[in-house]
Amino acid sequence: MQIADLNFLVAEDDAFQRRWLVVMLANLGAKNIAEVPDGLAALRILQEKDNKIDISFVDLDMPGMDGFELIRHLAKENHRVSVVLTSALDSSLLFSAETMSKAYGIDVLGAFEKPATPETLMALVDLYKKPDLLVDADASCPTVSMDDIRQALKDDEFEPRFQPKVDLATGQVKGVEAFARWCHPQYGLLRPNAFIPILESNGEMDTFEWVIVEKCIEACRLWNDQGLAISVSINLSPSSLVTPGFAKKISEYVLKHGVAEHQIILEVTEYATISNVPYFIENLARLRMKGFGISVDDYGMGHSSMQELMQVPFTELKIDRSFVAGASQNQALEHVLSSSLDICRKLNRVSVAVGVETQHDWDFLRKLGCNYAQGYYIAKPMIGSAVVMWMQEWAHFF
Repeated sequence: MQIADLNFLVAEDDAFQRRWLVVMLANLGAKNIAEVPDGLAALRILQEKDNKIDISFVDLDMPGMDGFELIRHLAKENHRVSVVLTSALDSSLLFSAETMSKAYGIDVLGAFEKPATPETLMALVDLYKKPDLLVDADASCPTVSMDDIRQALKDDEFEPRFQPKVDLATGQVKGVEAFARWCHPQYGLLRPNAFIPILESNGEMDTFEWVIVEKCIEACRLWNDQGLAISVSINLSPSSLVTPGFAKKISEYVLKHGVAEHQIILEVTEYATISNVPYFIENLARLRMKGFGISVDDYGMGHSSMQELMQVPFTELKIDRSFVAGASQNQALEHVLSSSLDICRKLNRVSVAVGVETQHDWDFLRKLGCNYAQGYYIAKPMIGSAVVMWMQEWAHFF
């Protein structure tokens, strides 16, 4: 969507800062800009049915109704406006405000410390998506039963989709991550939130996971046959990894399909690394000893200590998207991201940033020295047969 087609609201009590924001937006091509000196006036405009505001710049420290209260009202009244937070205060406060706003369900494009720059504003505006394009996973998730899932397993309706993982320095595709999908005959393609919680609550993850694991290994074999020696990352539940003999079983699958162990990367969430179950550590240690890659997913979200993390013989650290998106415009996020990358360098582990959605994200991660990236900026998850053609097209860019 072009910036000229968007409607902006600038809520800022300082007249100079407000005017400066308006001028910069206009110079970038914005045609429709409203400006107000406080939160109450902003709320009035947003409550008017005839005023369609797409993006609102909200200063945190305003007289009367401040930015925090304004955000709370927007959430309570379920406004679909996207928000950019601004402040002259320190970055930690901005980070807290951003976290609070997201917890309220507000679509936060990012935050910046004053003064703004045209580059910062354009990068934030580029992140805007129309409300009808924003995915509400819960609202679109149909109700299914365990019996439905069992029948779907019998009918072979589950299959993986693959999202490429690219070397930031060279642009080369190093591997893919597999995401389980249910090809439902009535509801179409269903994401894991529709069926994984049901499988876990019924203690039936094991059968499902082996279906996905074998299909991933089969896909890797087919890519090898076409001259593409790439890896495939497979997400595993903690319940599978505490099963005695798991390492032996997956080794047999790999041997059966003639795939090299190092081409299979097994992903566990950071939360799972807190486990003190001996079989969990034994399985991962055995897998690593045999040459499998071990990836810690959602790093930064599980609150594990470094001591707990180091219990896992991991080869790769995947940095959660919440620390990637907008980090180039958020100093607090930049510090968290830089620290995570520094840990990888010091431990000689591979760093992977997920949720890369813009050129700004790509360039920023490359500047910081991140190893790999994946996200919608590169490609959406695709069927296995589409990977080869996509890689051929991608190769033309580098």
